[in-house]
Amino acid sequence: MRPLRVLGIDPGLTRCGVGIVDVAATRTPTLVHVSVITTGADLPLEERLLIIAAGIEALLDEHRPDSVAVERVFAQHNVRTVMGTAQVSGIALLAAARRSLAVGLHTPTEVKAAITGYGQADKKQVGAMVAKVLRLESVPRPADAADALALAICHAWREPLGSAVTGATSGSTRPRASVDPASSLTPAQLAWRAAEQGTTRRPTAHRLAR
Repeated sequence: MRPLRVLGIDPGLTRCGVGIVDVAATRTPTLVHVSVITTGADLPLEERLLIIAAGIEALLDEHRPDSVAVERVFAQHNVRTVMGTAQVSGIALLAAARRSLAVGLHTPTEVKAAITGYGQADKKQVGAMVAKVLRLESVPRPADAADALALAICHAWREPLGSAVTGATSGSTRPRASVDPASSLTPAQLAWRAAEQGTTRRPTAHRLAR
């Protein structure tokens, strides 16, 4: 049975983090791809959005995830920042809808709680846990990359036990996957145990845009 493949997107105009993981029936995640789509602040808004859209769509077509996880936009004091985040989120939602992929929207608190067990964890703690569960030698940089992977892992872990891949459609050639209902451990506990027992490896799929 093939694993659940999730694309996580940490929306941003200057840096849009994108990370893809495969999560097995045991809830163990494996890195597939991670990068950051960047745009210059001196470019017109429409050109920046076009660059990000092209980058997201290229990843969707190349890696064919089962579902997409996007950070839920929430109110910030910096209106300009939240507007840019919302615009990029809309692009991600549209790209997923065009491919009939289910989308999960997760708040930063939900992601932090899923990854670290603590909803108020800082970025350093989240990054460290992402590297741990993915068995990476170092934390993906910049933080947008680690956040995207955290989103993808959170989405996969929040799938109900025994459920099918939510993003699979009747026309998809990727078979549906389910998780093992026998485990009594939480996703975070399973990940910690697997990370402690596993060996560290190099993130061969860790490709960050410059």
